[in-house]
Amino acid sequence: MSERLVLATGLALIITLVLGPFMIPVLRILKFGQTIRDDGPKRHLKKAGTPTMGGIIFLVGIIASSLVTAEQPTSLEMVTLVGITLGFGLIGFIDDFIKVVLHRSLGLRAYQKLIGQFGLAFVLMWVSVHWLGRGTDVAIPFSTIHLELGWFYYCLISLVIVVMTNAVNLTDGLDGLAAGSTMFAGISYVVIALLAAIQGGGVAVLAHETDMAVFAAALVGGCLGFLRFNAYPARIFMGDTGSLALGGALVSLAVLTKSELVLIVIGGLFALEALSVIIQVISFQTRGKRVFRMSPLHHHFELGGWGEWKVVLAFWAASLICAIIGIIAYIPTLG
Repeated sequence: MSERLVLATGLALIITLVLGPFMIPVLRILKFGQTIRDDGPKRHLKKAGTPTMGGIIFLVGIIASSLVTAEQPTSLEMVTLVGITLGFGLIGFIDDFIKVVLHRSLGLRAYQKLIGQFGLAFVLMWVSVHWLGRGTDVAIPFSTIHLELGWFYYCLISLVIVVMTNAVNLTDGLDGLAAGSTMFAGISYVVIALLAAIQGGGVAVLAHETDMAVFAAALVGGCLGFLRFNAYPARIFMGDTGSLALGGALVSLAVLTKSELVLIVIGGLFALEALSVIIQVISFQTRGKRVFRMSPLHHHFELGGWGEWKVVLAFWAASLICAIIGIIAYIPTLG
């Protein structure tokens, strides 16, 4: 098993590293350049024109590596992981295409994104509950308590799926921040998927569960490879194509390993970034005042005088801590 995990990570890493030097010039020629907000940190203005939609690079690496190294690449678990990840990536791609290629600043409207995201969330939950028999209970982090939610499971977990996916998207605002943070979350899901396999027992179950660990390992390799081109100073951005796909990969792993609420702990950094935006909007609309210098949270620290690389390193450290705590939170849920 350890050999397959190493192979999955390495293959995704190599594919991403090989595709990068080919894709970056192509995106430059096509003029798929990033537009920078005028109201953001002024130092970001020099990033205007940097190729975006680079998420395609690591998506190819993650998907190809997963399918090649999985013991059962056509299993329903693997098909679901790949399908949901690509589905969220497609929503991001359409949004990027409208903004970058068609030069429409708004891209997809919010309701259009939400319809697609909630639709994918429902498909993911339906497959998990009705086809894979995962059930409608949720495990409470740091405890052995499992709450049976019945139909309310679909309401609650669909919100978790959509919020956490968009939280990853919001985190993608500094060079390497989203890729590095997702890499640490992916490492935690390698461990969680293996723990779920051990708990499940049985040869057939083990094959499916360990293939989820393979997918998580490929996710780690793809993110690591992308950092070669996306770490400060970035030569390419992942765009919504990449950030929504990464969010889709994490929520898929969370639902299939029955760690839906644990994901909020593992992705604590993502949740905090999203929360900062919510607080900022509510505060400004109700009080006419901003709580943060700028949201999401990473921009608050930038405008406070932190260098971009310093913010990224600090947030990576926070995401690593969240990932470790998340594993600790998951272990008791195995009962």
